Amino acid sequence: MTEQLIFDLAAPEPPSFAGYVPGSNAEAIAALRALASGEGAAAVLVLWGAPGVGKTHLLRAAVGAVEQRGRPAAFVADPGMLLAHDARWLGTRALVAVDALETATPAAQATLFTTFNALQEHGGRLVAASRDPLAALALREDLRTRLASGLVYEVAALADGDKPAALAAYARQRGMHLGNDVIAYLLLHGRRDMATLVRTLSALDRHSLATKRPITVALLRGWLQQDIGLGG
Repeated sequence: MTEQLIFDLAAPEPPSFAGYVPGSNAEAIAALRALASGEGAAAVLVLWGAPGVGKTHLLRAAVGAVEQRGRPAAFVADPGMLLAHDARWLGTRALVAVDALETATPAAQATLFTTFNALQEHGGRLVAASRDPLAALALREDLRTRLASGLVYEVAALADGDKPAALAAYARQRGMHLGNDVIAYLLLHGRRDMATLVRTLSALDRHSLATKRPITVALLRGWLQQDIGLGG
């Protein structure tokens, strides 16, 4: 299907909270934003949920928010990468975000435990993400206890029925004038995960501004024809 190719033309933007449609995850997002801004009492926050719900995006968004405040932060894509860092150095960050917690080996868990304690000493925050809830992870109990001492949220995927409203809300937030027919077109063609849909809307917004044309289904089809030479 040629329409599918339009989604591959949308280059990703730096992960941000504004680029994430919260849906039923509004409370979790608010807590994470507060933690990244240095507010709130929680020193640790854990997100868990199925693949594709945006956990990595949120961790990177939190790191970006901290860095925008001029504070040091670190994103660790895999707990095994902790072994390449000095836990004392990590402990001086304002925030450390660790993804894929379910893959942590005993050695990585030991380093994460040390990092957590160092962050506590320096007033830093820890954010972690996992596919499974803490109780189901093969973690050493002292680490599990520390992670559970903060805030823990399940990140849920948006139901298909909620996606039109979520996309419309995202468009309004960006100041985009987006018709229901455009949203319907996006949902009918190509991948339906929110990360791809939001990325596509962002790219369409940039194209609309560059061409000084409103976002319509016709614009989307024209963009497809112009960029890859195929008709919609």
